Amino acid sequence: METRPVLIENGQKYLTVAEMREADRRCIEEIGIPGAVLMNNAGAAVFREIARGPVGVVCGKGNNGGDGFVVARLGLLAGMETRVVLVGDPDKITGDAATFMRVYENLGGTIQVAQSEEAATNALRALRDCAVLVDALLGTGTQGEVRGPIRAAIEAWPKLKTIAVDLPSGMNADTGEVCGACVRADVTVTFQWPKRGFLNPSAREYLGSMKIADIGIPLYCVNALG
Repeated sequence: METRPVLIENGQKYLTVAEMREADRRCIEEIGIPGAVLMNNAGAAVFREIARGPVGVVCGKGNNGGDGFVVARLGLLAGMETRVVLVGDPDKITGDAATFMRVYENLGGTIQVAQSEEAATNALRALRDCAVLVDALLGTGTQGEVRGPIRAAIEAWPKLKTIAVDLPSGMNADTGEVCGACVRADVTVTFQWPKRGFLNPSAREYLGSMKIADIGIPLYCVNALG
Protein backbone atom coordinates (compact mmCIF):
# COMPACT_ATOMS: atom_id res chain seq x y z
CA MET A 1 0.00 0.00 0.00
CA GLU A 2 1.04 3.60 -0.49
CA THR A 3 2.83 5.03 2.54
CA ARG A 4 1.36 8.25 3.93
CA PRO A 5 0.87 9.74 7.39
CA VAL A 6 -1.80 8.07 9.51
CA LEU A 7 -4.54 10.51 10.50
CA ILE A 8 -4.24 11.67 14.11
CA GLU A 9 -7.10 13.58 15.77
CA ASN A 10 -6.72 14.81 19.36
CA GLY A 11 -3.83 12.43 19.87
CA GLN A 12 -5.76 9.37 18.60
CA LYS A 13 -4.83 7.51 15.42
CA TYR A 14 -7.71 6.83 13.01
CA LEU A 15 -7.04 4.18 10.37
CA THR A 16 -8.46 3.61 6.92
CA VAL A 17 -9.54 0.10 5.92
CA ALA A 18 -6.34 -0.34 3.90
CA GLU A 19 -4.19 0.81 6.82
CA MET A 20 -5.92 -1.54 9.24
CA ARG A 21 -5.50 -4.46 6.88
CA GLU A 22 -1.82 -3.69 6.50
CA ALA A 23 -1.38 -3.46 10.27
CA ASP A 24 -3.10 -6.86 10.58
CA ARG A 25 -0.88 -8.32 7.88
CA ARG A 26 2.29 -7.09 9.53
CA CYS A 27 1.18 -8.41 12.89
CA ILE A 28 0.45 -11.86 11.47
CA GLU A 29 3.15 -12.23 8.82
CA GLU A 30 6.05 -10.15 10.17
CA ILE A 31 5.58 -10.28 13.93
CA GLY A 32 4.19 -13.81 13.88
CA ILE A 33 1.05 -13.47 16.00
CA PRO A 34 -1.53 -15.88 14.51
CA GLY A 35 -4.73 -14.41 13.19
CA ALA A 36 -6.70 -16.81 15.41
CA VAL A 37 -5.13 -15.20 18.47
CA LEU A 38 -6.24 -11.75 17.32
CA MET A 39 -9.74 -13.03 16.58
CA ASN A 40 -10.02 -14.66 19.99
CA ASN A 41 -8.83 -11.46 21.66
CA ALA A 42 -11.38 -9.44 19.67
CA GLY A 43 -14.28 -11.67 20.62
CA ALA A 44 -13.19 -11.67 24.25
CA ALA A 45 -13.15 -7.86 24.27
CA VAL A 46 -16.73 -7.78 23.01
CA PHE A 47 -17.84 -10.40 25.51
CA ARG A 48 -16.56 -8.26 28.38
CA GLU A 49 -19.35 -5.79 27.54
CA ILE A 50 -22.06 -8.41 28.17
CA ALA A 51 -23.47 -8.55 31.68
CA ARG A 52 -26.21 -11.17 31.27
CA GLY A 53 -28.13 -13.32 28.84
CA PRO A 54 -29.94 -14.37 26.84
CA VAL A 55 -27.35 -13.29 24.27
CA GLY A 56 -28.19 -13.15 20.58
CA VAL A 57 -25.17 -13.20 18.27
CA VAL A 58 -25.83 -12.37 14.62
CA CYS A 59 -22.95 -13.48 12.41
CA GLY A 60 -21.95 -13.03 8.81
CA LYS A 61 -19.60 -15.31 6.90
CA GLY A 62 -16.41 -13.23 7.27
CA ASN A 63 -13.95 -12.52 10.06
CA ASN A 64 -16.46 -10.27 11.79
CA GLY A 65 -18.66 -13.33 12.09
CA GLY A 66 -15.67 -15.25 13.42
CA ASP A 67 -15.37 -12.70 16.22
CA GLY A 68 -19.06 -13.33 16.87
CA PHE A 69 -18.50 -17.08 17.23
CA VAL A 70 -15.86 -16.33 19.86
CA VAL A 71 -18.43 -14.24 21.75
CA ALA A 72 -20.94 -17.08 21.45
CA ARG A 73 -18.44 -19.63 22.78
CA LEU A 74 -17.64 -17.46 25.78
CA GLY A 75 -21.33 -16.90 26.48
CA LEU A 76 -21.95 -20.64 26.34
CA LEU A 77 -19.05 -21.36 28.71
CA ALA A 78 -20.29 -18.67 31.11
CA GLY A 79 -23.62 -20.47 31.37
CA MET A 80 -25.60 -17.82 29.49
CA GLU A 81 -28.38 -18.74 27.13
CA THR A 82 -26.70 -18.09 23.78
CA ARG A 83 -28.39 -18.00 20.39
CA VAL A 84 -26.50 -17.64 17.14
CA VAL A 85 -28.00 -16.61 13.82
CA LEU A 86 -25.77 -17.04 10.77
CA VAL A 87 -26.89 -14.94 7.83
CA GLY A 88 -25.17 -16.84 5.07
CA ASP A 89 -23.97 -20.25 3.99
CA PRO A 90 -21.94 -22.06 6.68
CA ASP A 91 -20.10 -24.00 3.97
CA LYS A 92 -18.59 -20.72 2.72
CA ILE A 93 -17.01 -19.81 6.05
CA THR A 94 -13.27 -20.37 5.95
CA GLY A 95 -10.07 -19.80 7.92
CA ASP A 96 -10.13 -18.66 11.52
CA ALA A 97 -13.85 -17.89 11.38
CA ALA A 98 -14.55 -21.53 10.45
CA THR A 99 -12.32 -22.69 13.30
CA PHE A 100 -14.26 -20.74 15.91
CA MET A 101 -17.60 -21.75 14.40
CA ARG A 102 -16.61 -25.40 14.80
CA VAL A 103 -15.39 -24.82 18.37
CA TYR A 104 -18.72 -23.27 19.29
CA GLU A 105 -20.59 -26.19 17.74
CA ASN A 106 -18.30 -28.78 19.34
CA LEU A 107 -19.19 -27.30 22.73
CA GLY A 108 -22.87 -27.93 22.04
CA GLY A 109 -23.76 -24.56 20.57
CA THR A 110 -26.44 -24.40 17.90
CA ILE A 111 -26.69 -22.13 14.88
CA GLN A 112 -29.81 -20.94 13.09
CA VAL A 113 -28.87 -20.51 9.44
CA ALA A 114 -30.72 -17.82 7.48
CA GLN A 115 -29.90 -17.72 3.78
CA SER A 116 -32.98 -15.91 2.45
CA GLU A 117 -34.43 -12.51 3.20
CA GLU A 118 -37.51 -14.06 4.78
CA ALA A 119 -35.44 -16.40 6.94
CA ALA A 120 -33.19 -13.53 8.08
CA THR A 121 -36.18 -11.37 8.99
CA ASN A 122 -37.83 -14.17 10.97
CA ALA A 123 -34.57 -15.11 12.71
CA LEU A 124 -34.00 -11.55 13.91
CA ARG A 125 -37.58 -11.17 15.10
CA ALA A 126 -37.13 -14.34 17.16
CA LEU A 127 -34.33 -12.64 19.12
CA ARG A 128 -36.64 -9.99 20.58
CA ASP A 129 -36.55 -11.54 24.05
CA CYS A 130 -32.75 -11.41 24.34
CA ALA A 131 -31.06 -9.16 26.90
CA VAL A 132 -28.40 -8.09 24.40
CA LEU A 133 -27.61 -8.55 20.73
CA VAL A 134 -24.15 -8.74 19.21
CA ASP A 135 -23.77 -7.37 15.68
CA ALA A 136 -21.13 -9.51 13.96
CA LEU A 137 -22.61 -9.35 10.46
CA LEU A 138 -20.32 -7.14 8.40
CA GLY A 139 -16.79 -5.85 8.87
CA THR A 140 -14.71 -2.98 7.57
CA GLY A 141 -14.87 -4.13 3.95
CA THR A 142 -18.45 -2.94 3.46
CA GLN A 143 -18.87 -0.72 0.41
CA GLY A 144 -21.85 0.04 -1.79
CA GLU A 145 -25.45 -0.84 -1.08
CA VAL A 146 -26.13 -3.60 1.44
CA ARG A 147 -28.60 -6.01 -0.12
CA GLY A 148 -30.27 -9.39 0.26
CA PRO A 149 -30.51 -11.34 3.54
CA ILE A 150 -27.98 -9.07 5.27
CA ARG A 151 -30.12 -6.03 4.48
CA ALA A 152 -33.21 -7.87 5.70
CA ALA A 153 -31.47 -8.76 8.98
CA ILE A 154 -30.42 -5.16 9.58
CA GLU A 155 -33.89 -3.82 8.82
CA ALA A 156 -35.50 -6.38 11.16
CA TRP A 157 -33.05 -5.69 13.99
CA PRO A 158 -34.95 -5.57 17.31
CA LYS A 159 -34.73 -2.44 19.45
CA LEU A 160 -32.56 -4.04 22.12
CA LYS A 161 -29.19 -3.21 23.61
CA THR A 162 -26.77 -3.87 20.76
CA ILE A 163 -23.01 -4.26 20.81
CA ALA A 164 -21.30 -3.83 17.44
CA VAL A 165 -18.19 -5.85 16.64
CA ASP A 166 -15.54 -3.38 15.35
CA LEU A 167 -18.17 -1.17 13.66
CA PRO A 168 -21.93 -1.24 13.06
CA SER A 169 -22.84 -3.47 10.13
CA GLY A 170 -23.70 -1.40 7.07
CA MET A 171 -21.30 1.47 7.80
CA ASN A 172 -18.52 2.39 5.39
CA ALA A 173 -15.46 2.37 7.66
CA ASP A 174 -13.60 4.95 5.57
CA THR A 175 -16.40 7.52 5.23
CA GLY A 176 -18.78 6.78 8.10
CA GLU A 177 -21.66 6.78 5.65
CA VAL A 178 -24.52 4.29 5.74
CA CYS A 179 -24.55 1.75 2.90
CA GLY A 180 -28.32 1.74 2.52
CA ALA A 181 -29.02 0.24 5.95
CA CYS A 182 -26.99 0.15 9.14
CA VAL A 183 -27.31 -1.35 12.61
CA ARG A 184 -27.73 1.24 15.37
CA ALA A 185 -25.42 0.16 18.17
CA ASP A 186 -25.49 1.19 21.80
CA VAL A 187 -21.83 0.25 22.14
CA THR A 188 -19.21 -0.22 19.42
CA VAL A 189 -16.13 -2.20 20.43
CA THR A 190 -13.58 -1.27 17.80
CA PHE A 191 -10.30 -3.13 17.56
CA GLN A 192 -6.93 -1.55 18.28
CA TRP A 193 -7.59 1.76 16.47
CA PRO A 194 -10.84 3.54 15.53
CA LYS A 195 -11.66 3.76 11.86
CA ARG A 196 -11.40 6.92 9.77
CA GLY A 197 -15.15 7.07 9.11
CA PHE A 198 -15.92 7.35 12.82
CA LEU A 199 -14.93 11.01 12.59
CA ASN A 200 -17.95 11.70 10.39
CA PRO A 201 -20.54 13.38 12.68
CA SER A 202 -23.34 11.40 11.03
CA ALA A 203 -21.70 8.13 12.15
CA ARG A 204 -22.23 8.90 15.84
CA GLU A 205 -25.91 7.95 15.95
CA TYR A 206 -24.98 4.45 14.75
CA LEU A 207 -21.81 3.95 16.81
CA GLY A 208 -23.29 4.63 20.23
CA SER A 209 -20.51 4.79 22.81
CA MET A 210 -17.17 3.72 21.37
CA LYS A 211 -14.69 1.51 23.19
CA ILE A 212 -11.24 0.83 21.79
CA ALA A 213 -10.05 -2.70 22.56
CA ASP A 214 -6.41 -3.77 22.54
CA ILE A 215 -6.40 -7.13 20.73
CA GLY A 216 -2.63 -7.52 20.68
CA ILE A 217 -1.43 -5.73 17.53
CA PRO A 218 1.86 -4.03 18.45
CA LEU A 219 2.13 -0.28 17.90
CA TYR A 220 4.99 -1.01 15.51
CA CYS A 221 2.51 -2.36 12.97
CA VAL A 222 0.81 1.03 12.62
CA ASN A 223 3.86 3.23 13.21
CA ALA A 224 5.48 1.53 10.22
CA LEU A 225 2.66 2.86 8.03
CA GLY A 226 4.05 6.37 8.22
